[in-house]
Amino acid sequence: MATPDFILALRKKIGSDPLWLSGVTAVVIRDDRVLLAKRADNGKWTAVTGIIDPGEQPADAAAREVLEETGIVAVPERLAMVHVTEPVVYDNGDQTQYLDLVFRFAWQSGVPRPADGENTAADWFPLNELPPMSDDMCKRIAAAVSDEQAAQYVASPQSAAVA
Repeated sequence: MATPDFILALRKKIGSDPLWLSGVTAVVIRDDRVLLAKRADNGKWTAVTGIIDPGEQPADAAAREVLEETGIVAVPERLAMVHVTEPVVYDNGDQTQYLDLVFRFAWQSGVPRPADGENTAADWFPLNELPPMSDDMCKRIAAAVSDEQAAQYVASPQSAAVA
């Protein structure tokens, strides 16, 4: 799926100025494997990510993104991490930053495939044999697969300096 309509409408008003968005990361686990998708825009392997639509519950958004992007049906188990991403500047100049909610999901059914054009591949990877990924994505996956039941709060350097 391309850029959501509500973002296109906002972009008509604000141009490419910074836009604060709510996002989700869905870390889908099946046995000792994790579902990853290879992004069409940059060729990187990641857990499934997406933007929460206005009024949409975050876990529902993550489940929707998993189905839309990989054809997998999965159910949320818990919120694993809350963090703010680094600012992103897209090739067209649009600027965004995300409040990202990382969820652990359990696989229910389906065979992974690049379902909507946002990815060129989707597959299961053993947790101890992940392809190269950003440190940020590795932290999201680690939070989701940990046995910790409480969501991790990722402090910014500014908040650590105040404490």
